[in-house]
Amino acid sequence: MEEKEFVEIVDSEGNKTKVEIVTYLTSNDKLKNYVVYTKGEFRGENNGRVIYISKIYKNGDDLKIEEITSDSEWLEVQQLLKRIANVD
Repeated sequence: MEEKEFVEIVDSEGNKTKVEIVTYLTSNDKLKNYVVYTKGEFRGENNGRVIYISKIYKNGDDLKIEEITSDSEWLEVQQLLKRIANVD
């Protein structure tokens, strides 16, 4: 069984949350990196796991996350997810 990876994220207000890393993604041009993570939440009729995706960027020696706000960037991230899920 694969060992789970946990990290602590800090939001813009300084609140800390421990999250489980699902996977990392890199854009096709290798210029952008993303993290897919979960906070252990489940929702919906089928009680599906809630996942979050954020852009990762370097700020000095620290790695920071940033919300994806562009529709075109979301489309790119969806294609990256489909590629690792082998879904067309």
